[in-house]
Amino acid sequence: MVTDQAVVFSLLAVALALFIWGRWRYDLVAVLALLFLTIIGIIPGEEAFYGFGHPAVITVAAVLILSRALMNSGLVDFIVRLMGRINNRPNIQFVVLVAAVTICSAFMNNIGALALFMPIGIRISRKNNLSSSMMLMPLAFGSLLGGLMTQIGTPPNIIISLFREETIAAKQFGMFDFTPVGAGVALVGVIFIVFIGWRLIPIRKGQTSPEDLFEIDNYLTEVYVPKGAKYAGKRLLDLGRSTGGDVIVVGLVRNKKKLPFLSPYRVFEEGDHIIIKANAEDLKEFLDVTGLKLAESHKLSTDDLRSEDITVTEAVVTTSSALENQTARSLYLRSIYGINLLGISREGSRLQSRPDRVRFRAGDVLLLQGRSDALMEVMSTLGCLPLLQRGLNLERPPRLILCLAVFFAALGITAAGIMPIQIAFTAAAAAMIMLGFVAFRELYESIDWPVIVLLGAMIPVSNALETTGGARLIGDVIYGFAGDYMPWLTLGVIMALTILLSNAVNNAAATLLMAPVALNVASGMSASADPFLMTVAVGASCAFLTPIGHQSNTLVMGPGGYHFGDYWRMGLPLTILLLIVTIPLIIMFWPPGL
Repeated sequence: MVTDQAVVFSLLAVALALFIWGRWRYDLVAVLALLFLTIIGIIPGEEAFYGFGHPAVITVAAVLILSRALMNSGLVDFIVRLMGRINNRPNIQFVVLVAAVTICSAFMNNIGALALFMPIGIRISRKNNLSSSMMLMPLAFGSLLGGLMTQIGTPPNIIISLFREETIAAKQFGMFDFTPVGAGVALVGVIFIVFIGWRLIPIRKGQTSPEDLFEIDNYLTEVYVPKGAKYAGKRLLDLGRSTGGDVIVVGLVRNKKKLPFLSPYRVFEEGDHIIIKANAEDLKEFLDVTGLKLAESHKLSTDDLRSEDITVTEAVVTTSSALENQTARSLYLRSIYGINLLGISREGSRLQSRPDRVRFRAGDVLLLQGRSDALMEVMSTLGCLPLLQRGLNLERPPRLILCLAVFFAALGITAAGIMPIQIAFTAAAAAMIMLGFVAFRELYESIDWPVIVLLGAMIPVSNALETTGGARLIGDVIYGFAGDYMPWLTLGVIMALTILLSNAVNNAAATLLMAPVALNVASGMSASADPFLMTVAVGASCAFLTPIGHQSNTLVMGPGGYHFGDYWRMGLPLTILLLIVTIPLIIMFWPPGL
């Protein structure tokens, strides 16, 4: 058993290092850890993949589908219209926006809630000539705080609820059992953010408009195909092969009329005017090779890249995007998806490297050009989030009411204990699909598969920590350090450890690792397990110190222009404040019973 403990501890140390390193995605690291423990016999082969059928995994997937249904129902558009009636002062809009994303995150996936409100925050910032860095980090932190308030608000709450049922032969935590502590913590956190915290965020420049961010106007040039040019009659595909420089064809004017989006097989004619994006060095090489001539034209801007059929928009690469660690060239963005990559911004600065050869990272902001009727669908397929507010969904009120009726019926059935949460919410997800709120093509897109795989792989690993006695050993160390003092100190140590772990790895993984430890500490103190499990749930959602602690933090990094070290400036005092507030609330509502 001691040898098994040493193996599990060593493996977890390696896994945590790989999580922090980030070179391999966390779901892959979790699967490798699971396979290793299975191969050496610590996890029985017949139990290796039972985690993928665990109620927590099923519930998280169902909640993600329900979140997509709420997004599609027009609920958020209704909220946006209500917000349009409030005072136009940006500070009032800021408070309302943070409060709105916090409340919505209590009932839907927090990343989905942030994705819906982030474009509104960017629009308000640009309208008032403010840096979006002042708006986006508070929204991200608000989405994390909102998840604390209900059982379905965030995966850690779901995991803890089901862990309680499995380990201490008690009922799951109810839908609103998290609310007394979670709502109090969220309220204190939001008050801090809107009155004090936002003042601690560094102001990052260059975020007021895409033109300022990408400096695209400085790289647009109009050329024309002269009479007798060798490229008359050639295809765009041939033109692209003619030079190795960073030259992108972004527009074509023929007979004073803008043509629809350019296919790689579009044939050029004499007299065509072509709008290209290139720097001075690449432009000279392009003209020398092709024989095209500079046209006398007005100062070009991104407006010249738009037409009735063509649009230019910004998008951010999400943590589960198919673009991550790929390049535009390797994905054939132009030929397969029909979109032009005009620029890449990382941490608020335009990358000077050739865009088609830059490996994308989560949080990168991309400037894309494509057909208006297809660009949104392509971004969804690639896992990118548009940063411009989409048109309002003018669904009829009865459709919205029907969606809310299904959702709140699932909440009520779960809260009343009629059905376990995994059954009630899976049934609600199926109802949403049959009623047309989630299209079949959206069904699997709406599920965050890396998180699902992480959960399915880490549940047996977490059990291995328990069965080998590793969790008890860690619990004894914590009890030896703080157990002879007041229980609030022991809870504080557990919360602090969970917070540190959550900021380094995924919050679900942190929950799975700390839950058995907390349970063993409670057992050693002969105390109720509930306050210790609640402490882990809250601590796992306090990932405010780094951009890698939670997907919401990563999502705003590029659009806000944040650097890695910007997060702790507001995140550290917020974390300390919540640590101070959480422990008394937990002891008040969930007494240890010593």
